[in-house]
Amino acid sequence: MGLTIDELAARVGLPSSTIRMYRTKGLLHAPQRQGRVARYDESHVERITLVQRLQARGFSLPAITELIAAREKGASVAAVLGVGDEEGPDDWVHVRLRDITRLVPIGDVRPGVLRRAVQVGLLRWRRGRPQARRWALESGHRLSGLGVQSEDVLATFARLRTATDGIAADFVDIFEKRLWPQLAEQSTDVDQLDRVRVLLVELTYTAETVVVGTLRESIRDAAEEFARRNGLLPNADFQPPWAEGPLPVIAERLTETAEEHEDPDIEGFLARGNDDPAG
Repeated sequence: MGLTIDELAARVGLPSSTIRMYRTKGLLHAPQRQGRVARYDESHVERITLVQRLQARGFSLPAITELIAAREKGASVAAVLGVGDEEGPDDWVHVRLRDITRLVPIGDVRPGVLRRAVQVGLLRWRRGRPQARRWALESGHRLSGLGVQSEDVLATFARLRTATDGIAADFVDIFEKRLWPQLAEQSTDVDQLDRVRVLLVELTYTAETVVVGTLRESIRDAAEEFARRNGLLPNADFQPPWAEGPLPVIAERLTETAEEHEDPDIEGFLARGNDDPAG
């Protein structure tokens, strides 16, 4: 039969006036009507419990209203918290068949390939039309131009997504263990929604910087290994003929000059050490 507003108030431990205020502010969805009596159900209990939990964490009622409204419109958590970039490379854009050929070579546009692209997150369908990420179109266009087959691209992306899921989980774990408790301790200071947004954006930027930097290092190491494996480098013990002979005279003179004359800038820098105001 559902709950009357007084029964709901007793259930959640709030005055009936607070529940009416929640409805006015858009925090609580409308009840069902049985004649002139409003009937509430478990979904209303769950929503009020959520509001109470967020308030206990320091979120203001306007911030909670914003979170709930955005979520009900289908926005992702990342978009609600400001982590997503609607105008950036993460944006989904509608594509046509000729655009899909930028993702995979023209001869590879087959139903099976498109289904696989959906599975790994490169494509999605909305109202019968395909959408792709901007960065996926750009990357696919480059790889397609190099003649890389779609099976290789999709298999590599699937492995890459597994790796990035692990990296993301590590950074979220850092947020949950280190930063989230700090927010709870400061819950009475300011509205937590803005604080969470700032911290998550900063953490996301840091994660991207770390991933890009380590990826560059890994690519350099992989390039070295590729060159060695394919015989593109001289042996490690290789020495040019001149290495066994004496140093040229000009080199000896430069060495003597460097040893005999001190550089005042270098000496001064080392002498100052930690006292250097610029350090």
